[in-house]
Order: sequence, then C-alpha cells, then structure tokens
Amino acid sequence: MDYYIARMQKEHWPEVRDIYEMGIMSEHATFETEAPSWELWSATHDLACRLVAIDTTTEKVIGWAALAPVSGREVYEGVGETSVYIHQDERGRGVGGTLLEALIEKAETEGYWTLQAGIFPENDYSLRIHRRKGFREVGVRERIGKMQGRWRDVVLLERRSQVVGVEEEDNYDD
Repeated sequence: MDYYIARMQKEHWPEVRDIYEMGIMSEHATFETEAPSWELWSATHDLACRLVAIDTTTEKVIGWAALAPVSGREVYEGVGETSVYIHQDERGRGVGGTLLEALIEKAETEGYWTLQAGIFPENDYSLRIHRRKGFREVGVRERIGKMQGRWRDVVLLERRSQVVGVEEEDNYDD
C-alpha cells in the first residue's frame, strides 16, 4: 500500500475540499453544488470520525472519509451518515475501501451502532465498496431531490455494528 490513513486535520481542508469539489462536478456524489467552508463542514461532522488517505510519496491527500451524526436527538446518538470521496486520479487503488473500513472501525470505537449512506444509483463504485464492507440496501428514495432541474433517486444503505449495541438486542420488541 503506497498510502496511509490519518486523522483529518484543519490543514488538510484545502485538499479535502478539492476532492469534494471533484465529487460535486461528477454529479454522482452529492446534491451539493459547492463545497462549504471549513467552519460549516466541521460543525456538521463528528470530530473523531474524520480520516484522510495520504500518498506516502507526495504526502498529498488522495481521499477522505467522514461521519456526520444523522440527528441531534439523544436517541440517535449512535447513528451516523458516511461520506467517502477519492481523488479522481487515485480511483482503483483500494483507497475507498480502506478509508471506509477505517471509518467503520473508528465509528465503532466512538459508539456508533448504525452507519447509513445515501448514494446515487449511478455511483457503482461507492455502492460496491459500501456493500463489500457490510452495508445492505434498505430501499431507494425515489425522486428525493432535484439536481439541475432533474429528479434524482438515492439508494439508502445501512450497516449495523456487530460490536456496538449488540447487548441491547435481547430487549428488542418484535
């Protein structure tokens, strides 16, 4: 492996933002039309669950992954939404799968029991890596939002931890 995974720092933001903007331009990664400021992005993502992949030769960020809590309500404290973005020139090296696996491990150490992802159906790569890492499809949100005047669907996936929240499952009411 010619890259390593590190915790994202504020100084990584310019490269992270550039990779995020590549995803925006692809029109298959997000409904966003421009990358937010560091302050806005940082305020909505879990501080402990932000990772970057860094090329060992150039020391450049080649991908990133982060987790955003899905709600501020206490009952959903252990549920987060994944984001995984890879530089367009670095795809096919296993960076996305490695980042997602590291994000899952970090999320579990931080007490997350469910991770979810909303992915455009056209984003085969992202769907594949999420499925390989234990995410299952729970449905398709049809015509959930418009992008450039065109309705788009989003595939909703989730992954239930086999580590966090398992002891409480005996109390589950059917």
